Amino acid sequence: METLVLKNRLKVARAEKNLTQGDLAEIVGVSRQTISSIETGQFCPTAKLAFVLCIALDKKFEDLFYFE
Repeated sequence: METLVLKNRLKVARAEKNLTQGDLAEIVGVSRQTISSIETGQFCPTAKLAFVLCIALDKKFEDLFYFE
């Protein structure tokens, strides 16, 4: 069985808003390291955090996250 890996376009979306990892982290209430880990695929955000990131970056879930 294939394993679905959740990928994201967080770095691109963050850059479009001219936000640093630290800026975005502060907005959504996590550490900069958490944002970095999500961007590099080391950490998979909870559904709640993924939703909050979508709101903060003004993106639909499917525009920010996808399976590969």
